[in-house]
Amino acid sequence: MHTLITGSIAYDYLMRFPGRFQQHFLPDELHNLSLSFLVDDMTKHWGGTAANIAYTMALFGARPKLMGTVGRDFGDYRRWLEAAGVDCSTVIQLDEVFTASFFSNTDEDNNQLAFFYGGAMNLARNYRIGAVLADKPDLAVISPNDPVAMIQLCDECRQQRIPFIFDPGQQVARLDGDELRRGLDGAYMLIVNFYEANVIYEKTGLSLDDIRERVRIAVITESEHGSTLYQDGEITKVKSFAPGQIANPTGAGDAYRAGMLVGLSSGMSLRLSAQIGTLCATYALEHVGTQTHDFSPEAFVARFRRLADDGGCLNALLV
Repeated sequence: MHTLITGSIAYDYLMRFPGRFQQHFLPDELHNLSLSFLVDDMTKHWGGTAANIAYTMALFGARPKLMGTVGRDFGDYRRWLEAAGVDCSTVIQLDEVFTASFFSNTDEDNNQLAFFYGGAMNLARNYRIGAVLADKPDLAVISPNDPVAMIQLCDECRQQRIPFIFDPGQQVARLDGDELRRGLDGAYMLIVNFYEANVIYEKTGLSLDDIRERVRIAVITESEHGSTLYQDGEITKVKSFAPGQIANPTGAGDAYRAGMLVGLSSGMSLRLSAQIGTLCATYALEHVGTQTHDFSPEAFVARFRRLADDGGCLNALLV
């Protein structure tokens, strides 16, 4: 399957706070907020939702095309992604700006406070799939990006009859109700976490049943509680796989999406694809950074089979 992953490509600055955020918020003073958190450590990593998804897909031997806008500081990052197996021929480099950056602080309860600088990503609205690809992809993923670009890409996919996955993620905070409805209309799949789903319900006025009428598949992830899949009137619960340790939660959702895409592109059921995604998320949880986990297809399949029965279907990942 020829898959195009669109969205953010960024540098991640990940910090760890040795305490609990909730102990420092005064409910009666939220209108006059002024807080500073002294962190124990900070690490810099490759990141961005689209790049993270493409990276984990490449671990299975897939070669997804990555589409996004980056700045003049992208050189080392490009070499890293291409060495991992990601096709960066559809990445647009803009030398007048810097690549987007994500700043995240995580506390002892794995709650996060995060800020995102758009940089080159803010110019993604100036580019279309047709401008970077001669042939239409079999599937496009519309992941968090410049909000205008996201909706334009959804419109382009509908116009060009390109099946697409709407993955608004953190941008549910920026997209209004009309924009979210445009993203949902005609989507092959919606994938969001539980909180994001509730924001969509509130902003659009749509219920879960309403959304299921607009998209073929809806996937709602629920952190350690696994995920719920909605397809053809059926509801399927998929349990999480406990990590050996939780080093940092950043990027686990992106890894989940990558595993699901690999499963679906290999012709596997939605449930098994979600289980593949779940184990990918577990790998990501066990590492600090969104592209620091690593595995061979053989090691992945062996670990999966210690946790669940695939009926031999995962042999397709070993080819």
